[in-house]
Amino acid sequence: MEVTKEKIKEYAQKYDKRYISTKDEFIEREMKKWLENNRFLDKEKFIKIGMWKSPRPKKYYEANSEEKVQKITKFSFKEESELERVESLLGARGGLRGVSYPVASVILHFAFPNKYPILDFRAIWSLGWEQPKYYTFNFYQKYCNEVKKISKRTGEDIRKIDKALWEYSKENQSKRNKPMSEKNNLPHAQNHHF
Repeated sequence: MEVTKEKIKEYAQKYDKRYISTKDEFIEREMKKWLENNRFLDKEKFIKIGMWKSPRPKKYYEANSEEKVQKITKFSFKEESELERVESLLGARGGLRGVSYPVASVILHFAFPNKYPILDFRAIWSLGWEQPKYYTFNFYQKYCNEVKKISKRTGEDIRKIDKALWEYSKENQSKRNKPMSEKNNLPHAQNHHF
């Protein structure tokens, strides 16, 4: 995708049209509003955010205790180290079960909307990047920095860029370029939306 101000506006508007007045739009607004006033998630809100991004790991989201969700999200949101902030959320690092980099990116985006974009295979494709076999902190940081550069260059906010990159892929990415699980119509940890 040629990432210009005009293309961002065009595809973000198409995304908004697709999701206007949907449960997904409501959840996004609700969670951002909650996190403006509360610097933690409770278990119910954590599950809503996880399901918004990727419903497949639902049983893992539900396996987290109320105490653990609050403790880890409070820690993450207070942490100044980017590495610790992100990785403290990850299930593979002892954080919250079911949380991968894409889900962590949603949690962080909803908590800090002007700082963190949402990581998704569609956005990666739209940027012309190769999809990694697995995500790392360095890859996520590189992705965040790229979206922030685009935001600075175009004057568009991070969320609008997220939406445009996702929508462009949804409309233009051929089946042969999609992850194997999506080709076979199987759930994929990152195929919902952002």
